[in-house]
Amino acid sequence: METIYLLCETDVGQLEGVLKRLRSVPGVTEVQAVTGPFDVIVKVEAGQINQALDIVVHRIRKIPGIKATETLVTVASG
Repeated sequence: METIYLLCETDVGQLEGVLKRLRSVPGVTEVQAVTGPFDVIVKVEAGQINQALDIVVHRIRKIPGIKATETLVTVASG
């Protein structure tokens, strides 16, 4: 299982709608609103890294109200 964390910045006033849409995306296993320069952190899991990245590029980044994203790909540790 491959895991990606995605940091999302939302347009003003769009947080609740973005959270709802993110939770309905297949492969998204966790969504949390956070404080700081980003508004939301999203956990995406898929069988292969390309599948996880496809979810980010073709589903999440197209959600109305998402202004910017930063993708963090997990790496195996020891």
